[in-house]
Amino acid sequence: MKLILKILKWIGKILAGFIIILLMSGLCFRLFSSKPVPPGKLVDVNGTKLHIRAEGQKNDFPTLILESGAGNDTDVFHWIAEGLKKNMRVVRYDREGKWFSESSKDSITPEFYARQLHSLLEKNGEKPPYILIGHSMGGPYNRIFRDLYPNEVNGMVFLDSSHPEQWKRLAENGLFEKSQISLIKTLAVLSDMGLMGVYNSINNPKSMDEDLPKECQNRKHNLTTYSGKVYRRYLKENNINNAILSRASQASNLDSLPVLVFTAKKQYGDPEKWFEMQKELKNLSTKGKHFYIDANHGSIITKKENAEKIYREILLMTESID
Repeated sequence: MKLILKILKWIGKILAGFIIILLMSGLCFRLFSSKPVPPGKLVDVNGTKLHIRAEGQKNDFPTLILESGAGNDTDVFHWIAEGLKKNMRVVRYDREGKWFSESSKDSITPEFYARQLHSLLEKNGEKPPYILIGHSMGGPYNRIFRDLYPNEVNGMVFLDSSHPEQWKRLAENGLFEKSQISLIKTLAVLSDMGLMGVYNSINNPKSMDEDLPKECQNRKHNLTTYSGKVYRRYLKENNINNAILSRASQASNLDSLPVLVFTAKKQYGDPEKWFEMQKELKNLSTKGKHFYIDANHGSIITKKENAEKIYREILLMTESID
């Protein structure tokens, strides 16, 4: 019995020592790691600093506004922006609380983000007309913007975009399942403690955006390990998702607005139901065009050859707009 107690005591000391080393490693990571630097600039909009990247010369073409999905950053549009900024003005940004943007203290309503983006564009000296380009949940956000400011939008592009009825028709619960939410909360805590940074420094995990340049991969990697902010913003996006989709459903008529819909052929859920909803996005306008790309939901924009197909069609649409 004494031997067993002695063994348990030594195991306890070893575990305690391991935990102390782990916590000290995380603390050192937080103290000595550099805060990630945004690739764009921060613009104050009603007390909230929003990250914006505006490239290309202002000319007679409409300005392109790139709206990312629920969890993505501005770098996912790298190849599309690179292909278009030589011809026109291209704007990317992070919604409040996402990636390099500060969290807003204002009350969040379904129309809040469209109005905040409108203010951001004005503060940065951007002027309409705009072409709105949205990937995934970026599509519904853009539908709300167009509904509020119809005279400022000359065209819309949906990139494997979300549909207001997608969760019901795909029989899914939303952006994240309960088990995923628990995992995200845990990752947020581990990142705040510096432990995610320590883990990634040792293991150097493979990037999910391997089709993007290394600089873009590293920027996302650094920000997700620096603190738990990115993970907590995922949870906020999950909480407001249904309200955003519901408000977007009210923007059900785009009249004769030029519209391009790009759909990824490789889908995780029921592809036929997804393709049906994508066709409905095209039919929002009498001038809608639909394209299928051999890609999944992410690589439709992060893979260079897919982005090239997309920005060539955007150029053609832009040139055809009076």
